[in-house]
Amino acid sequence: MPELPEVETVRRGLNQLVSGAVITSVDVFWNKMITPPFSSEKFKEVLVGEQIHTIERRGKYLIFLMDHWAMVSHLRMEGKYEVVSQEEPYKKHTHVVFHLSDRRDLRYLDVRKFGRFTLLPIDKRMDYEPIRKLGPEPIAKQFQVNNFHQKLAKTSRAIKPVILDQTIVAGVGNIYADESLFLAKVNPLKPANQLNEKETGELHAAIIEVIQKAVELGGTTVRSYVNSTGEKGSFQVKLNVYGKKNEPCPRCGTPIEKIKVAQRGTHFCPNCQRYSGEIIKVGPKK
Repeated sequence: MPELPEVETVRRGLNQLVSGAVITSVDVFWNKMITPPFSSEKFKEVLVGEQIHTIERRGKYLIFLMDHWAMVSHLRMEGKYEVVSQEEPYKKHTHVVFHLSDRRDLRYLDVRKFGRFTLLPIDKRMDYEPIRKLGPEPIAKQFQVNNFHQKLAKTSRAIKPVILDQTIVAGVGNIYADESLFLAKVNPLKPANQLNEKETGELHAAIIEVIQKAVELGGTTVRSYVNSTGEKGSFQVKLNVYGKKNEPCPRCGTPIEKIKVAQRGTHFCPNCQRYSGEIIKVGPKK
């Protein structure tokens, strides 16, 4: 799944490619991708003649700002955009196409068809419930360590699913959760309310550092992720634990282990990230 660094990289690429472009028509080949308040037919109708002014991001959501509308786009598992000539044949899994006045297309492709589009008045975009519920962006000026510690103190859930909770901090997904916990030397199974102030501070700093580095390197390509110009990310060469099962820990040489935490594959070093407390239940949140 594209996480914050990948979505931010896509945003930057799309801003370079389609800012200022005018939509002349829209094709939707999978109607379920268009969510209320508009049907796919209304979605196609109201976007005709709209100019794409800029693209913002909040958490893992892209927000296209136009003349009258904000189009919220969520890539979900494997969604991706490409900008090509209108003469270019459609690729398999092309589901939404924005035809532009300069004879280019902005095309949305999605193998699993999980991606979603929602159209809102510009001044209501931050009232969209999934966006309104998001926690702070993982940057120092918004993500405050004291507030983070207070939130952790309120739950006994394992720390990994807590930092995956988008209401706690926006944009952190499976890859960057594993990498942040490793950097902070925190075991992914440790209950959030058992982290002391030092551990919380180190994890807070690690999340900011890992996300920032991943953004600088264009995200992580593990399977199918490419940016809007078709380029892969390069943060995968900096991964310490994610996808490194049985490989030596870069700090101590102990083989990296992989377990399930809240139904997510989780990589960690059993030596650097020791946890001697009671093993807690790590099933789905009820």
